[in-house]
Amino acid sequence: MTRNIFTLGDAAREFIKHPTPWMIGGALVFAVVARVVVGDFRLTDGLVPVVMLASFPFFEWIVHVFVLHWKPRKFGRFTVDSLLARDHRRHHVDPRDIPLIFIPWRALLWILPLATAVALLAFPRPGLGLTFLSFLTVLGLGYEWCHYLIHSDYKPKRSAYRAVWRNHRQHHYKNEHYWFTVTTAGTADRVLRTDPDPAAVPTSPTAKNLHALTPAR
Repeated sequence: MTRNIFTLGDAAREFIKHPTPWMIGGALVFAVVARVVVGDFRLTDGLVPVVMLASFPFFEWIVHVFVLHWKPRKFGRFTVDSLLARDHRRHHVDPRDIPLIFIPWRALLWILPLATAVALLAFPRPGLGLTFLSFLTVLGLGYEWCHYLIHSDYKPKRSAYRAVWRNHRQHHYKNEHYWFTVTTAGTADRVLRTDPDPAAVPTSPTAKNLHALTPAR
């Protein structure tokens, strides 16, 4: 009898085949080791994860709307269109194409150094910056895992994950103008009014063709 149930173990084995989790995981190890070496733990180190966890849905929303759904714009002879936006359009074309589910590894070549620079230069003390970097990479890994799992064949078994799963799949298969959060449901979308009743939203003809940039066949 052929087994056709896709388990969390199956998902994990596929997840670790891709470079992005290893790149973010390497950054996490670096950040945690550096944080321990630097020491100087204070009360504010405990507040940083709380603030980041509360603000992360809004960060996801902003990046999704303004970076990933960026419409190419021409300025004279130049077209501004990032790798992140291009790959995200390809992701909408085929949401089950596994490599396109992950953050492009080429983008991480500058995102991770930039995050490290922010951690070391934008905080009043190195320890606090490294706390920020450690938790940022934890959130990054959580985002990659959650996004991959939603697009995999793993079926939701708990109500909390089912809500997140439904929220993101409505963005892909119902209407790309709503439901921009990935790791949560009813958070930033509700506050920013992109969480309508799905029954009241028409199915978008461009959900798989963002900005209608691909000519119809």
